[in-house]
Amino acid sequence: MPAHPAAANYPKVVSVHRQSFKPDPRAGELSLLRRIRAYAPGSASSGLRLGIGDDCALLGLRPKEEAAVTTDLSIAGRHFRLDWHAAETVGHRALARGLSDLAAMGARPVAAFLSLGLPRELTLARGRAKPWVERFYDGLLALAAAYKTPLAGGDLAESPLALADIVLVGAVPVGQALLRSGARPGDRLFVTGALGGAAAGLELLGKLAARSNKPSPPRISNQISPLLQPHLAPQPRLPQGQWLRQRGAASAAIDLSDGLSTDLMHICEESGVAAEVDAAALPLHAGASLEQALHGGEDYELLFTAPPTTRLPRSINGVPITCIGRIRKRRAGRPLVALLTPEGAQILEPRGWQHFC
Repeated sequence: MPAHPAAANYPKVVSVHRQSFKPDPRAGELSLLRRIRAYAPGSASSGLRLGIGDDCALLGLRPKEEAAVTTDLSIAGRHFRLDWHAAETVGHRALARGLSDLAAMGARPVAAFLSLGLPRELTLARGRAKPWVERFYDGLLALAAAYKTPLAGGDLAESPLALADIVLVGAVPVGQALLRSGARPGDRLFVTGALGGAAAGLELLGKLAARSNKPSPPRISNQISPLLQPHLAPQPRLPQGQWLRQRGAASAAIDLSDGLSTDLMHICEESGVAAEVDAAALPLHAGASLEQALHGGEDYELLFTAPPTTRLPRSINGVPITCIGRIRKRRAGRPLVALLTPEGAQILEPRGWQHFC
């Protein structure tokens, strides 16, 4: 579901310089699969009964739980660039996108499955450096360990283009999943964290890459690293989603992958309501503009609604919670989503990311 907010800035094909790679005697699918299996830890959760090694993984849910399943596709040239993004970053982001979907449902992760297509040269060592594929797994598995999400299987194939297709399986008590369809007139509208940081970070990363003018990702100094973190290493809001679900605090929820303006429209359409957003209340990330907060996408924060009688803390597990608006009844002649500014109410068009547009 989530897509890159600025894919139009990416070339359709990212070239890899074959002559810069040296033959690796360990190359080959079976050898690479053994290395991946050695990289991936054993069962990291009680939900994984049998992981990598057989034709299928075996998962076990707790009594009175149902499965929450999401898929996400990352493609070189659309969702990442080999000359902009380090392999560890690509792996982290590939998993974070799917975990964010589980967070929006209030689900706990059970297992991840990864289908990876790569040009052969990305599986080979380059001098003393690890192969790109191993560094990709370093990034993915570090995040997987942080959120106790075992890699339970997948597929591997040679491909002219690097791509990662991830499937996340989560679990949620029957009938308790947070949905997009539960918002009601009078509910308040909230977001976790800060907005616009991913889009601002992408813009900055592009400038750094243009300045370095090299086929490899630019070096990032400690000074500017915090400005790039929302884009390079987004953190899925799993503890926050589970907190909201466990306490019945949210009436509807969605993760902010395509941009606030677009994702809020999804809630309005699924719930049959309208919404107002207070521009002055939006929590902007350092260096982000209002435009980036509204339309940039890939913040992977949670956007949720709550009844007016619900008391929410200022933060959940250390992540700030901000009220940014309210849910209204739909009325003829009024915008479905309005942005309240000092100049008055304006129509908030859904200008986040959409494929095929």
